[in-house]
Amino acid sequence: MADTTVRIDGDTLRLPGGVAVRFMRTLRLPESGEHDLPPGLGTFPLRRVADHEDTVPAEWLARGGVMLPMYLREAMWLGFAGSTEPAALQVGAGKVCAVSGKPWSDRLSPDPQNYLALPRQPWLDGINSGKGTVRQFVAVPLGLGATVEGQVTGEEVWGGVQLQSFPLNEAKRAEWEEAQRVLSLETRSVKSVGGGGYGGMPPAPGAMPPQAAMPMMPAAVPAPPGAPRPRAAAAMGLGVGGSMRQEVYRDTRPVEDYTREPAARVFVHLVTPPEWRRITGEEPPPSPVDRAAYTKAGLPWFDYYDEGARDLAPSETLSGVKPVGDWLGDDLDPWQQPAPGQVHQLKDAPGEPVQDGDW
Repeated sequence: MADTTVRIDGDTLRLPGGVAVRFMRTLRLPESGEHDLPPGLGTFPLRRVADHEDTVPAEWLARGGVMLPMYLREAMWLGFAGSTEPAALQVGAGKVCAVSGKPWSDRLSPDPQNYLALPRQPWLDGINSGKGTVRQFVAVPLGLGATVEGQVTGEEVWGGVQLQSFPLNEAKRAEWEEAQRVLSLETRSVKSVGGGGYGGMPPAPGAMPPQAAMPMMPAAVPAPPGAPRPRAAAAMGLGVGGSMRQEVYRDTRPVEDYTREPAARVFVHLVTPPEWRRITGEEPPPSPVDRAAYTKAGLPWFDYYDEGARDLAPSETLSGVKPVGDWLGDDLDPWQQPAPGQVHQLKDAPGEPVQDGDW
């Protein structure tokens, strides 16, 4: 029987089909102009909702999944380095597809493509809203209409991030495993050098080294009947910030190569730092460094190009999503353009299962 469990491994979320997802802290870009890829500043910590049933809101328990802390207007990107097998991964922002702009679906669509092809897609920094560009994921509260969900659907119900993985079907997986076996035999005498991720590609900028397996977390104990319901928490979703040069790749496989239904899914709740402290008893990560200090220190930015991949056409729906500054006011954080030498060209090239719920 195929594995359908989702697990937290360190700060990596692992889904069936060899899918690895890291939620990376990063610098927030100005909302005007196009920019190079910002660096990673480490991973967001992940915790299972079920492990904090006495302090999370009741609706979070119903939806299951995991949670991570984000500051207002903090930016994030998703890294997939460490994904080991071909798989299709759907990414939702408030149950709006971040690739196609269409409503969340439990089926893969080739036109418009509503998923990422892993491990070819090394990361995703935002919604697919422009030709060869994306608009950065930025955390905003629900209720203002600033989220992708609010602007596309006209209401803000879900918030958070949604993930769904579709591994190769049985026949195609057997073909892929045989091809890998033959390749291994052909290269057995060749010493492996450098690179991480697929095809010897270096890891995503700022990606963390593979995490050691964490001890298994204890399973959640159901609350006794009549126990008081945890209070409501401040709900967060994803809006968009600045535009950066990044391609969302067209899959070279037909959707028929993957399983018809998702092997697993997970709801990722976004938690404000005060709520994170109240729910988990842990201190949230410190507020990220500002952009001017980062650039002044001479730290790198990144430009990525894959000559053999085709970029998806931008989503007409997502191209109309307005940046959070239009809702929350101007960004007063000063911007200092990186020097040419700071932009690096990148080569072409388990705990307890997370519980799903009703969403």
